[in-house]
Amino acid sequence: MAGVCALVAAAALVALVALLLRWRRADGDLTLLWAEWRGRRPENELPGKVVWVTGASSGIGEELAYQLARIGALLAISARREDELQRVKKKCLEISNLGDKDILVLPLDLTQRSSHEAATNSVLKHFGKIDVLINNGGRSQRSLFVDTNLDVFSAIMELNYLGTISLTKYVLNHMIQRRKGKIVTVSSVMGIMGAPLASGYCASKHALQGFFNSLRTELTDYPEISIINICPGPVQSKIIQNQLGEIAKQIPYGDQSHKMRTDRCVRLTLVSTANDLKEAWVSDNPYLAVCYLWQYAPTWAWWLMNKMGKRRIQNFKSGVVSVGPAPRSIPSLLTASLALGTAGL
Repeated sequence: MAGVCALVAAAALVALVALLLRWRRADGDLTLLWAEWRGRRPENELPGKVVWVTGASSGIGEELAYQLARIGALLAISARREDELQRVKKKCLEISNLGDKDILVLPLDLTQRSSHEAATNSVLKHFGKIDVLINNGGRSQRSLFVDTNLDVFSAIMELNYLGTISLTKYVLNHMIQRRKGKIVTVSSVMGIMGAPLASGYCASKHALQGFFNSLRTELTDYPEISIINICPGPVQSKIIQNQLGEIAKQIPYGDQSHKMRTDRCVRLTLVSTANDLKEAWVSDNPYLAVCYLWQYAPTWAWWLMNKMGKRRIQNFKSGVVSVGPAPRSIPSLLTASLALGTAGL
């Protein structure tokens, strides 16, 4: 009997060590990685589905368009810059078997809420349905709250939060009529924690998390309508180059090899979509570890973020910002600047 117990204990220890080793190299939460290993595959779930992607002219949204096109999904792609959308469409056609009519280019400004109903009707007129809405459009921010005009916070909330839920409202009405659909929102790990120099951005992402978690509870009569929140950590993008104003020309792009590849982030986003995961953390460590810490040991997380935040603020005040593995000097004009780009961190 003692020998059996020892064997069981040894097996449990080996399993625990294997799990810890796997988690150390993880780039998503355990539920997401299980879904990727044993769950439904996007290649089986999404071909022929009509998917509307906002923020599709760059970053995560652009990569979403490419991967969905390869899978065989029918696409509506939206952003403010029509020329960039046409570029994305052209590449989608080159890398897939889709035809010209299988991809609808639909310029859209999320802050112009009066246009959202007409935009939704345009997608429905073209395809006859919307199976998946991927809310990816968003704006970032880097500044100290005390130095930032409240207009900055208003602009962030107008785009990241109000613009997103406005479009969702019109698409959801259609999905309720059909009694099925998926609403995927690219939030951020900043939607489940706090960080210095991003109070407005964090607030908008917390608002999205709260809204969609609440909306999910209102849709229990529609079990085939899924509300899916994606929380990426740092992802490779050109978000710094896309900042408003002259400051964009003065900030070096920097080495982003330490961040998650955009294609990997998008792959895990599509896995989450195919498997109807309510929430997915898409990030490498140590950011993934901080998510778990924030979830299960918030007191420790606050202590850690205070330590990290103090150093980050000191660097910021001295005109240094980390855009790669090593900090680089930038002008003080960065204070209160806004950055246009993907909805990830």
